[in-house]
Amino acid sequence: MPKNRFAQRRAGIAVTAIAAVLASSQVGAETLESALVRAYRGNPTLNSGRATVRYTDEFVAIAQSGYRPQVNLSADIGSQYVNGRVAGATFNQTTTPGGAGLVVSQTLFNGFQTDNNVRRSESTVYSQRETLRFTELSVLYAAVQAYMNVLSNTATLELNRNNVEVLEEQLRQTRDRFNVGEVTRTDVAQAEARLAGARSQVSAAESTLRTSIGIYRQNIGVEPRSLAPGRPLDRYVPGSLDAAVSIGLQEHPQIYSAIHALDAAESQVKVLEGQLYPQVSVQGSVQQRYDSTFPNDNAVTASIIGRVTIPIYEGGQVYAQVRQQKELVGQLRIDVDRIRDQVRAQIVDFWGRLEAAKAQVIAAQAQVQANEVALNGVREEARVGQRTTLDVLNAQQELLNSRVNLIVAQRDRVIYSYGVVQAMGQLTARFTALPVEAYSAKVHFDQVKDLWFGLRTPDGR
Repeated sequence: MPKNRFAQRRAGIAVTAIAAVLASSQVGAETLESALVRAYRGNPTLNSGRATVRYTDEFVAIAQSGYRPQVNLSADIGSQYVNGRVAGATFNQTTTPGGAGLVVSQTLFNGFQTDNNVRRSESTVYSQRETLRFTELSVLYAAVQAYMNVLSNTATLELNRNNVEVLEEQLRQTRDRFNVGEVTRTDVAQAEARLAGARSQVSAAESTLRTSIGIYRQNIGVEPRSLAPGRPLDRYVPGSLDAAVSIGLQEHPQIYSAIHALDAAESQVKVLEGQLYPQVSVQGSVQQRYDSTFPNDNAVTASIIGRVTIPIYEGGQVYAQVRQQKELVGQLRIDVDRIRDQVRAQIVDFWGRLEAAKAQVIAAQAQVQANEVALNGVREEARVGQRTTLDVLNAQQELLNSRVNLIVAQRDRVIYSYGVVQAMGQLTARFTALPVEAYSAKVHFDQVKDLWFGLRTPDGR
């Protein structure tokens, strides 16, 4: 087989799909699903979001403390010397006063501030959980993009390397024909220029691949080795755009996060208003004192005191804080509607991109087939003098471009199918049934919300 046909055949073997370029059938190859599992377990952004949720959980326990008594135990000891006169008599007295006491305070009524603080804290926790779910969507989608970019950039690099081999053989043949007088020096120069450009494209493709490998490592946590072809997530894509929008508006975590943030802000209004209500508390104490007045005396005192505090005027600070918080509530209510519109726009955007990618795959496949036929025809015509070397080079470049376009379209076909699911708020490990134990934020919440004491976190720190 002539060398130019061998190079042409090598260049045409794999471009009908990314999989063939990357030897997808290798045993032990990384799959898109396994890469998503790695990202779900180890991505630092996602793990940081989980830690933030655990941090937020403690606000509920902090708010719950308002229901509980405050207990303080105190003790003191000292030395006291007295030198004076009483009724004309001089006396000197040295005592060692000391004692211990226990004070228990309990709030009975504080304008429902504790109740509303608990509700606000719980709403904040729920909002943060939805923020974590959105982080999960974003991380998994970024992992899909990183995976598919490595695949497509590897395939593009291989195509450009094959193109260099083909152009090297084309240049060799052109020089041979120039030596026998069949073509001119211009034909040789054109072949040399096109080869130099192809080598430059290889360098650019290598740089792009290195960048995508770095992003892969950042998102998935390991270096890409042997990657199997990615498949579209069509089974989770609804049958119509209207259905996708409806699901997104019902399930997207950003919408729920905004709603819970609104609930928390409304509860904060009630907390501030509670500062204008009467405050009722009770305090009980018991104390044992020694040498308080005379040497060797001691006394036990016990008391229980009820206290009612009625705020009359505090300079207008609380009133301003309430008005300010109400304005924040109005802003957050607007934000809920804004985020709904944003979610709708994202779904429409990704839906359009997915439909375009589907059409581009079909068109690119047809373009590759047509350009392969055209290149073969131009080469045969060039042998009999009906085409120039430039015609052959242009046909070769057209074929390369169409093959790269096919790779990009296949990549986009996969990415945007995941993008639609992500825009609907469903690209989670639980919904897509990734083979990994799902992280449950509720576990930590249940462990800490009712704790009365303890410095160690549930994981033992």
